[in-house]
Amino acid sequence: MGQGNWRIRKITDRFAKIAFLCATLFGIAFLGVLLYRIVADGAGWLNWDFFTNFSSRFPAKAGVAAALVGSIWIVLLTGPIAFFLGVGTALYLEEYTKKSWFTRLIQVNIHNLAGVPSIVYGILGLAVFVQGLMLGQAVLAGVFTMSLLVLPIIVVSSQEAIRSVPQHMRNASYALGASKWQTISRVVIPTALPNILTGVILALSRAIGETAPLVVVGALTFVAFVPASPMDPFTVLPIQIFNWTSRPQDDFRAIAAAGIIVLLVVLLTMNLLAVYLRNKYQKRY
Repeated sequence: MGQGNWRIRKITDRFAKIAFLCATLFGIAFLGVLLYRIVADGAGWLNWDFFTNFSSRFPAKAGVAAALVGSIWIVLLTGPIAFFLGVGTALYLEEYTKKSWFTRLIQVNIHNLAGVPSIVYGILGLAVFVQGLMLGQAVLAGVFTMSLLVLPIIVVSSQEAIRSVPQHMRNASYALGASKWQTISRVVIPTALPNILTGVILALSRAIGETAPLVVVGALTFVAFVPASPMDPFTVLPIQIFNWTSRPQDDFRAIAAAGIIVLLVVLLTMNLLAVYLRNKYQKRY
């Protein structure tokens, strides 16, 4: 009886291993085919003019200058806002508040907000920032909306990073006469910083690929200028790609593939930066 159960478990284990392997290979093959089609269609359009030209109704003159600069504006302004608010919230919940029903309620709501569809944040941004604060279709309205979108993710990842700091390091700091803030600023934050930075950069990677919230707050689909200040109208790479895919000409689909390549390179660069910063600071602390 025992030997029969052992054989059944062994067969089940092999079957599960083969099934998981097939699922992994299927996903990799699908991704490989998709990347091949994108590169094959869009690589020929990647040149200097593509990066310096603005959107145009003529495929040969179309480019990503406005969309690329708009995406850079969004990331550069969203990052600091979301970082300070998210890390500050995580520090307060983990280091200052006592565990109670109220903190548990806040924690549950933060986790729920991390799973809210992005278009809901777009509706909130439209009501509060575009109409309430009268920012209109400015870069700043998009920045505030995307900050709200990534804030729950940064709070959760920062909390996990802070929890990973061993308690004996805090106790050693207190034993040496350090205050609460000295312990947090000189022990907790430096130790947790690699994982915090990783969470922040990955959250910004999500923000740079979002389309729905920015469409709701009024990001334009056709922009023939570079936003010079946070109060200027703007567009971003995902919206520009969506605009090209909706055009009837086949050349615009190829240009959209080139835009996807640019977006993928930006996302890959941000992820590599997250890995680099994490490894760098882990060696230091």
